[in-house]
Amino acid sequence: MSTPSTPQNTSSTSKTSKKVVVFDYGFGNVRSAERALARTGADVEITRDFDRAMNADGLLVPGVGAFAACMQGLKEARGDWIIDRRLAGGRPVMGICVGMQILFGLGIEHGVETEGLAEWPGRVEQLQADVVPHMGWNTVEAPADSELFAGLDADARFYFVHSYAVHDWQLQTHNPAMSAPKVTWSTHGKPFVAAVENGSLWATQFHPEKSGDAGAQLLTNWIGTL
Repeated sequence: MSTPSTPQNTSSTSKTSKKVVVFDYGFGNVRSAERALARTGADVEITRDFDRAMNADGLLVPGVGAFAACMQGLKEARGDWIIDRRLAGGRPVMGICVGMQILFGLGIEHGVETEGLAEWPGRVEQLQADVVPHMGWNTVEAPADSELFAGLDADARFYFVHSYAVHDWQLQTHNPAMSAPKVTWSTHGKPFVAAVENGSLWATQFHPEKSGDAGAQLLTNWIGTL
């Protein structure tokens, strides 16, 4: 990864601004996400409106709190159906923090198992570390061909706040015609999945909207793919 560049605010070029919906289902830092996306020059709206979420160039799904509560809130807002239909049509979706965790098959908290969206197989479990939660800045190990981390230095740090994560990546791609997902790792006690790039579905365990210039560059990279 190369030296980071300062993201440019292109809001004045409205003709090329991408429409991004921050999905508001009651479990995310939607205002922080809105401000961070606006910094990239995107046309941002916070809503749970079905049609607006379906028709946006990009859909951002934040998430904070418990896995089970987030899944319940998402289903009540029909977010599970929106995500599924967007991905079926190749429409970009990005999950953040618990908004990433719910994309996996199963969440386990305090012995309670909750089914996720199962876009990827895997179990979200408590971090295996001496200190939990994992709160603060950490580096990541991204693939050399990552689009999400393009333009960022290898020692760039991102802000994490979480007690649960996926420790084992289970999705196997056997079809040579299909690109394998790009999985980024970080370590807190034991390595865990920090980000995934999988076709039109991208996600981060950390909070790019709270990660300063590095997070802004990352969001700019996502917007650039829409």
